[in-house]
Amino acid sequence: MADITINALKASLPVRAPVTLVRPSVARRRPGRIRIPRLARRVIGPVLVIVMWQALCDAHVFTAFELASPLAVIDAGRQLWAEGALQSAMLISLERVAAGLAIGVVAGVVLAAVTGLFWLGEDLMDPVIQAARAVPILGLLPLVIIWLGVGETPKVFLVALAVTFPVYLNTHAGIRGVDMKLVEAGQTFGLRHWGLVRKVILPGALPGFLVGLRFALVGCWAIIVVAEEINAQSGLGYLIMQAQTTNRTDIMCLCLAIYAILGIVADGIVRLLERYLLVWRRGFKGA
Repeated sequence: MADITINALKASLPVRAPVTLVRPSVARRRPGRIRIPRLARRVIGPVLVIVMWQALCDAHVFTAFELASPLAVIDAGRQLWAEGALQSAMLISLERVAAGLAIGVVAGVVLAAVTGLFWLGEDLMDPVIQAARAVPILGLLPLVIIWLGVGETPKVFLVALAVTFPVYLNTHAGIRGVDMKLVEAGQTFGLRHWGLVRKVILPGALPGFLVGLRFALVGCWAIIVVAEEINAQSGLGYLIMQAQTTNRTDIMCLCLAIYAILGIVADGIVRLLERYLLVWRRGFKGA
């Protein structure tokens, strides 16, 4: 009797069609849409700025005394390159920036590790670092000249100082921002002390360090302009100072453009490092 009742109930239920998994169709491109490579899209903005700059100069909105045109800047670059002055100035500036960058990155990482991993280190050192960070670097110029003279040392010192603070701040924030769930997972797998630091905390702080490095690269190129005006006899900053005495705005703009290009190249290198070192992290790529 029970079997008859169950069969009757099954017969009364509506019959559903079997579920089939359908592969989602790939969105088709619109036939009239032209896809522009990303590199080309990133170049369009600077090219438009240069075109507008040349147009304003051709329309005599700015005189040659006020602002040289891009074509005049290119001519000045060719002249200095033929004389060998531009290559020498670029090489010397690169050497100063590289030395200051290396010292500043090491100092920033060490300070961030001490204050980020140990509460005592943060309580003792972080207030001093924050107070030093609040002091304008340019305000230190007279003291730096008295302490270190007017040779290469003060120039490298100023660059290192400009690099240390952004590296320290972002690396410290990266260390303290590591997810506690990852730390607890590492402890579950038997990691202790330096094992946690090496395999969990430092990799977790790497994104913050790379952000600080990008800020530092911008800061070091900004400060080297001033640093190379301290009784300098070479470098891009020296060329700018010499051009100022002769009202050569074309040479001034050329050196500033070189600073900008070197900064973009340095930022691109850090972006490549992020792509390879942070392959494990997936984030929003933009709409």
